[in-house]
Amino acid sequence: MTVKFYKYQGTGNDFIMIDNRKSFFKNDTKVIHRLCDRKFGIGADGLILLENSEDAEDDFKMVYFNSDGNQSTMCGNGGRCLVRFAEFLNIVEKNAIFTAIDGKHHAKIEADKIHLQMQNVDGIDEIGTEYFLDTGSPHHIVFTSDLHQLDVKKEGAAIRYNEVYKQQGTNVNFVEPQNGVLQVRTYERGVEDETLSCGTGVTAVAIASTYAKKYNALPVKIQTPGGNLEVNFKQNGNQFSDVWLSGPAEQVFEGTIIC
Repeated sequence: MTVKFYKYQGTGNDFIMIDNRKSFFKNDTKVIHRLCDRKFGIGADGLILLENSEDAEDDFKMVYFNSDGNQSTMCGNGGRCLVRFAEFLNIVEKNAIFTAIDGKHHAKIEADKIHLQMQNVDGIDEIGTEYFLDTGSPHHIVFTSDLHQLDVKKEGAAIRYNEVYKQQGTNVNFVEPQNGVLQVRTYERGVEDETLSCGTGVTAVAIASTYAKKYNALPVKIQTPGGNLEVNFKQNGNQFSDVWLSGPAEQVFEGTIIC
């Protein structure tokens, strides 16, 4: 089968996009894993299907797969890229509503940014000096003073596969506040390596940093190896609502591939 695909990236987090409104692409873990492989396929952190939604309010539905080929939880940068893809397909113009695995999302479209509303956060777990919360995907937060020297793959995997997380897994974010900006590096489960950026991860970092009183301004400014993002929200104790992730999302190239 020959498949038409599009490649998008948001702050270096890259995705294969497929318009699957006619349901021609069937979910196959091995096929998706091969398509995401950077040597034998297209290469990407994940693959996203844009599909018709069962909800009449929605413009489309998001179905996300990690690069290991397995369907996964919410991906913030992937959601922003999918909105840009929907704009390219003339499905939406200035605003979008779609449903992902974690529920409904609203988005606002600008020429240089996509603003994506994330799910509310109703609690944060403190684990010593570290934190855990769910922003549509699970995230463990570690504050450090040597971010750029850190072996993120080694240290992230040690946490991701520890006794607490080894069954369900977690993403791991390492954070260093610096000159009014949160520097962030992320180990992503499903990719099992460091990625250049993680949307649900920086959202979790922004919320945890505010909760821990390590950052006290809005929007929270984030710098990842792949670029800059911003997070905005309303806080009431350890509850966070009206959460928005903002940053660039762009098409890189398009093509066809034989599956």
